[in-house]
Amino acid sequence: MKKNLHLLITAFMLFAFTSFCNAQEKDYKEFMKERKEMQKFTKDQLKEKVSKSTQKEAKTLQKQGWKVSPGSLPLDKQLERAYQMQYELDMETGFPKYIQGTALSSGATYDAAKMQAMNLAKIELAGNIASEVGALIDSRVSNNELGKTEAESASESVMAAKSLIQQKIGRTIPVVEVYRDLKNKNKEVRVVILYSSDMAKAAAKEAIREEMTKKSDKLADQLDEILGF
Repeated sequence: MKKNLHLLITAFMLFAFTSFCNAQEKDYKEFMKERKEMQKFTKDQLKEKVSKSTQKEAKTLQKQGWKVSPGSLPLDKQLERAYQMQYELDMETGFPKYIQGTALSSGATYDAAKMQAMNLAKIELAGNIASEVGALIDSRVSNNELGKTEAESASESVMAAKSLIQQKIGRTIPVVEVYRDLKNKNKEVRVVILYSSDMAKAAAKEAIREEMTKKSDKLADQLDEILGF
């Protein structure tokens, strides 16, 4: 009996480990795909001229003391890249191809300020993901594709799942990273991060399912229909 139990536990642990590795591998492949696309986008953009409006904004920021770290893209190129990627849409769903998070933070050192800014940007990113999903639910209601009761429950779950969405966000793409020196010798860092909409929807779906399960297993089972993805 003990031997069978031991074998069962071992099999379960092996299954769990295999599932974890597969999930990690999938996440890594998605990440590398995004990185390759980003690398190609950056190379192409380096050959292109930056729009006059972006050049003007970059000069304004530079006058305010903002600068980039050595080895980073010039400020105007970073801004142009952020704008172009921010407004890319998935033509099939109308969902943004990338979701954005922006934050500003200061600290005694550059690394401390950057870490805090990245954390704040992820919080905003989670809120933006929830807003996009909420807008999708509203759209389905206005098109009479979703009942009022289901929509209200889904919307409540979306709002409640914001913190869970943040926890489930994987690797993000930093597109703007600038800093400036403050009078008290602290560093102030501003970052803009982007996150693949496909990965954002997956994170949102998993988080919302957890919230819906607390209310009703039936609602959780209807999640695909309610969210439409």
